[in-house]
Amino acid sequence: MQNGKKATGLCAGKDFILSELVMEMGDHHLCTSDDTPLRADAFDMSSEEKVKKIEGLFRQVMETLGLDLTDDSLRGTPLRVAKMYVEETFRGLDPENKPSITLFDNKYQYNQMLVEKDITVYSHCEHHFVPIYGKAHVGYISSGKVIGLSKLNRLVDYYARRPQVQERLTMQIGHALQQVLDTENVAVVIDAKHLCVASRGIRDTHSATVTSFYGGKFGNGAVKEEFLRYAGMTTVY
Repeated sequence: MQNGKKATGLCAGKDFILSELVMEMGDHHLCTSDDTPLRADAFDMSSEEKVKKIEGLFRQVMETLGLDLTDDSLRGTPLRVAKMYVEETFRGLDPENKPSITLFDNKYQYNQMLVEKDITVYSHCEHHFVPIYGKAHVGYISSGKVIGLSKLNRLVDYYARRPQVQERLTMQIGHALQQVLDTENVAVVIDAKHLCVASRGIRDTHSATVTSFYGGKFGNGAVKEEFLRYAGMTTVY
């Protein structure tokens, strides 16, 4: 990954040389793998130890910015941020937080696609640590087993709760569902806004990013079109 070594994984075909990339890399959403890049010692510290360490480091950040941490409003901010990072915002980094999923026999013999649409996505850009938010649409065709609907939402949220790029997030959800459901017939579309685009840099508040994953039968044009038609339906209650 360093010293001129080439990127591998999703972007290997583009033959990127990492040593040649500078600060603009973050805006280009370079992806090097569909695995979240973690160090070998990522889980050596407990969650409590991580909170304590991040609290101290974030206190230094705030003090470096010139903020007065004796102020009532700021005094507890380093701890609040540390707990938010470990327990909420980036809880998806810890495999222990991966939702347990139980499959059920498809006793109704439902052999059409199932689509769970408008799943809330709330993640953070790994280049600037600002929010990515939007909706995910997930579909699958059963191979004999079905999954509880809420587990689709939980799986999306698990992979979203970590520093991300949208391309990787889409692939991670798609591959995880294929593995869990034991079928290639999985589709994922994510439509999201990136605050790294809206709140800084170009400051474009109107654009959105759409990414997709189509496996198995969803690669067929008619099946894909059916899925996208369901995902685009307006549901009124």
